[in-house]
Amino acid sequence: MSDAARVLDRFYALPGGDAAGGVVGPKRDDAPPVLRSAEPMKILLAEDEVTIVVTLRDALEEAGHEVLHAPDTKSAHALLEQHDPDVVLSDIRMPGEGGMSVLARSVALDPSRPVILMTGYGTIDQAVEAMRMGAANYVQKPFRNESIVQMVATLGRVKSLERENAELRESLRAHTAFKGFVGSSEAMRGVFNRIRTVAPTDATVLIEGESGSGKECVARALHAASPRADKPFVAISCAALPETLLEAELFGYEKGAFTDARKEKRGRFELADGGTIFLDDIDDMPLAMQVKLLRVLQERKFERLGGEGTRSLNIRVVAATKVSLRELVKQGKFREDLFYRINVVPIGLPPLRERAGDVPLLVQHMIERHGGGKKYVVAAPAMNVLERYPWPGNVRELENSVQRAIALSGAASELALEDLVPLDPRWRGATAVSDEVRPLREVMKEFERSHVLRALEKTGGHRSQTAAMLGISRKVLWEKMRDFGMLEGKEGEPNGDEG
Repeated sequence: MSDAARVLDRFYALPGGDAAGGVVGPKRDDAPPVLRSAEPMKILLAEDEVTIVVTLRDALEEAGHEVLHAPDTKSAHALLEQHDPDVVLSDIRMPGEGGMSVLARSVALDPSRPVILMTGYGTIDQAVEAMRMGAANYVQKPFRNESIVQMVATLGRVKSLERENAELRESLRAHTAFKGFVGSSEAMRGVFNRIRTVAPTDATVLIEGESGSGKECVARALHAASPRADKPFVAISCAALPETLLEAELFGYEKGAFTDARKEKRGRFELADGGTIFLDDIDDMPLAMQVKLLRVLQERKFERLGGEGTRSLNIRVVAATKVSLRELVKQGKFREDLFYRINVVPIGLPPLRERAGDVPLLVQHMIERHGGGKKYVVAAPAMNVLERYPWPGNVRELENSVQRAIALSGAASELALEDLVPLDPRWRGATAVSDEVRPLREVMKEFERSHVLRALEKTGGHRSQTAAMLGISRKVLWEKMRDFGMLEGKEGEPNGDEG
C-alpha cells in the first residue's frame, strides 16, 4: 500500500469498515448487517466499473434507497438536473470530465447535498481539493459495500434531524411570535390571523387600541414572525420625550450639533436599520415632527441633526395609537397625509372588557410568568368577578392585580379575591354580581374543592395525613384531586394503600 493510500485510509476510512482492506462484492461473514435506512433516499451512483455498480446498487436498494446510475460525466450532470438526488456517489476517474466535475455541478445546484467521491488512485492533494470544493467524504478503493451503505444511512439520519430541526425552528418561531400574547376569543383570533398574514411583508402597520391592551406585544409579534426577525426591534414612545429631544432620539445628531453634543449619536431609526421600528403613542407626536417623519417614511432617508449627508434606511415601520387618528385629523392635531402613510394595514386591538372570556387564560399565563415556579389557583367565584370587571387599564391592570395577589399570598397557593381586587369603586358592582343565587351542587363543589386545598396546605401536601384529616380514604382523596384538576398526568395514582 502506498503512503498516500495509508494516509487516506486513516483519515477518510468509512465508519464500520476497513476502507483500504476490503473487497467489492457480497457480504463477508464478519461484515456488519445491512443497515436499512430510516430515511430512504434517492442516490446518484456515477460509476463506470460494472462490478461496483451491480454490487453497490444491490446493497443500497436492499437498504431501501432508490439508485440512479450514470456511467459517465455527461449523464451524471443530466441526472443531477432532472432528478435532484439526495446523495451523490461518484468515481473520480470516469468517462468525460470526471468526478470532480460531478462534484462541482452538484455543489452549484445544491450546496447542501452530500457528495462522496470514490477513487482507486487517490492522493493527499486530490483529497484536500475535493474537501475544499465541498465533498462530504473521500473514499479509497477497494471498499466494503456495507460501509458505503452505513455511511449513506448516517447521512439519512442527519438529513432527518436537519428536517426536524427546521420544523422545530419554525414551530419555535411561530410560538415566539405570540409569546406573552394570549387569547382564544374570536376577536383575538382575528388579530392573530392578521399578524400571520401581514408579518411576511414590509407593509407599514398601524395598531389601534386602548392603553394597556398590548399594542407593543402585537408589534413584537409582527417583527418576530417576519423575515426581519434576526434584525433589531427598536421601540420608542413618542409621548415619553419632549419635542426638543424627540428629533434627536429619532434621527440622532453629529458632534457639535448643539451645546451638549460632545460626540455623535445614532438615532432610533438608524439603530433599527434592517429591522423594525415601533413608534408607540404616535398620536402624541408634535405636528412639527410629523412633517419630518412623513418625509422619512416617503423617501426612506434622513439626516442627523447638524449633519449634511443624507442616510438611507431599510426598515419596517409599525406605529401605535391609543385614540382615533381620524378624529385627530378632523381636529387638526394630526396630519392627514401622515395618517394615510402609516395606516396601510390597520390592526384593531380590542379592550379586555370586550374579550372577557380570555381573562382565565391571561390569569394563568401571568401566574406562570410571575409565580416563580409555584402553582397558584384562583377560586371560581373570584374568577367570575375578574371576568365581570371592566378593566379600564386592560391587560396591564390585570397583570398588576395578579402580581399583587401573588406578592400578598404568603404560603397560600390560592389567590384570594380581596388580594386581586384593585382599589377601585367599580369592583363593588362586579362583586355584587357574584352574590347571585346559583345551583347548590355548583356552590358545594366549589366549597369542597377549597376545603380539600386548605387541608393539603395544612399537611404540606401529605396525602395520607390529608385523607385522615378529611375522614376519607386515600383513593377517594386522589379521585377528588383528579376531578378538581389538582393532578398532572399520572401523578399520584393510587398504589393500593387506600387507608
